[in-house]
Amino acid sequence: MVVEKSDKLILLTNDDGLYAAGLKTLFEVMEEFGKVVLISTAESMSGMSQALTVKTPLRVKLLEENEKHRIYQCNGTPTDSVKLAVNQLLERIPDFVVAGINHGANASVSVLYSGTMAATLEGCLYGISSVGFSLNNFSPTADFSVCKKYIRIVMKNLTDEPFPPGICLNVNIPAVPVEEIKGIRICRQSKGNWKEEFEKRKDPMGKNYYWLTGFFQNHEPESEDTDEWALTNNYVSLVPVTVDMTAHWYLDKLKKRFENDTA
Repeated sequence: MVVEKSDKLILLTNDDGLYAAGLKTLFEVMEEFGKVVLISTAESMSGMSQALTVKTPLRVKLLEENEKHRIYQCNGTPTDSVKLAVNQLLERIPDFVVAGINHGANASVSVLYSGTMAATLEGCLYGISSVGFSLNNFSPTADFSVCKKYIRIVMKNLTDEPFPPGICLNVNIPAVPVEEIKGIRICRQSKGNWKEEFEKRKDPMGKNYYWLTGFFQNHEPESEDTDEWALTNNYVSLVPVTVDMTAHWYLDKLKKRFENDTA
C-alpha cells in the first residue's frame, strides 16, 4: 500500500512502556501518515484502565525532537498521557490518537482493563478519531511486523473518513504469519469474563502476599460475529467502541419498574 505523506498530527501512546517492541513498530508506521508526538512511561502501565494520577505530580521529559516527531517520557498513566498532551504539549488538537501495539489481545471484556484502550477512549472523549491496536501475543519476543499491513489499512480508511464523535476502534490482530491472516472482520465484543485466581505466596521475610493469575472464559465461542471468534479463526477483528455505557435496551423496562413507584 502506497501512503501519501500528509500534514496530519498524530498523538501516539501505549501501556507497555516507552521501549516496548509494539510501540516501536506502531511509531514507524505512524510516521508514514503525519507528524507523530509520542508520549509514554518508561515502565509498563498495563491493566491501568482509565486511571488518573491524582496523588503525585506529573512530570514530562522531552527526549527527542525533529521535523518528523517528538518523543516525551511521562510518569503517568496512558490516560494521563493523552490528557497532558492534548492540554499542554501539543500545538493543536491532534487528528488522531493511536495507542499500542499492545502485547496481548484486548478483545471482549479486556477492553475494560486495558490501558491501551483507555488512552483510545480518552482521545474519543475529546472528539478525536482514535484507535487502539493489539497483537494476540503476550511474549516479549512477539513479531509485530505482521501488524503493519493492517495498521496501514485502518489508518488509510480513517484518513479518508474520520469516525463520528463518540466512537473509537478496537483492533486486534492474530499472532500468525501475515499470509495466514484471512482478512478483516467487523465484530462485536464477545461476552466473557476473566476467572481470577490468586496464588498465595511468601516473601523472603516470611510474610504472605498474593499474585493475580487466571484465565479468560469465552461465553459464546461459536458466535461468528464476535472478536474472540475472529482472532481464533485468524481474522483481524475491528470493534467500534463507544464511550456511552448506557444499557439503552433496558431503559424502558427500568422506567416501568421505578418511575411509577411512589413508595
